[in-house]
Amino acid sequence: MLSKNQIKLVHSLQSKKGRDKEGCFVAEGPKVVSDLMEILKPKMFFATQGWIDSNPQIDNDIVVVTDDELRKISFLQHPQGVLAVFPMLVSQPKCDFDDSSLYIALDGVQDPGNLGTIIRVADWFGITKIFCSRNTADVYNPKVVQATMGSIARVRVEYCDLQVLFDSLPAGYPVYGTFLDGEDIYKKSLTPNGIIVMGNEGNGISAAMRSRINNRLLIPNFPEGRQTAESLNVAIATAITCSEFRRCSF
Repeated sequence: MLSKNQIKLVHSLQSKKGRDKEGCFVAEGPKVVSDLMEILKPKMFFATQGWIDSNPQIDNDIVVVTDDELRKISFLQHPQGVLAVFPMLVSQPKCDFDDSSLYIALDGVQDPGNLGTIIRVADWFGITKIFCSRNTADVYNPKVVQATMGSIARVRVEYCDLQVLFDSLPAGYPVYGTFLDGEDIYKKSLTPNGIIVMGNEGNGISAAMRSRINNRLLIPNFPEGRQTAESLNVAIATAITCSEFRRCSF
């Protein structure tokens, strides 16, 4: 049975202030919770008896709740039988990188759904780290966690000053960004390593970051010259870009 303190705690984790204060975040649903449990031990675990009966292998201390009780603490319109509170992963104080790997950098991506989808895209294409500007959405926002569909357990997200990070890169290190005046991504020779920069939903890549990009790419529309949508959603553009990088690396 749920206590008032448990309800209060879970509700507090809906805000960044609450998450930072408690040092933990909420994950919901069988897929997200099970993937996170492979790397983190939950601090609190709530589940319906039906979910517990279907998952006898789970040996955590479980607070058994009714469907109505789960709805009281869930952030979802339709709760999925299980909700857990996990400790936040502690990030390194400085963004580090391996110059032989491929990374994504997010410059002011503010929609939680987009950030969560990009994390899922990165996981699919084997990109294990994403660098985020400090004005990018919070990775532990419940909407972000849900949109990752468990990929948050495998992709490390680090927040830092992107300008400082990029200024520390070796000379000539490949930094890519998508622009309307860039080179056609389907004709451009792409490297297996580097950083792919994706910008804000409304304003694109910031002026400060544009000057640090040495490979400007274009995702062309088809057929050329046809009137079409003004732009692509940033998560979709990220998926197309990552797919082409991986295609070219084989």
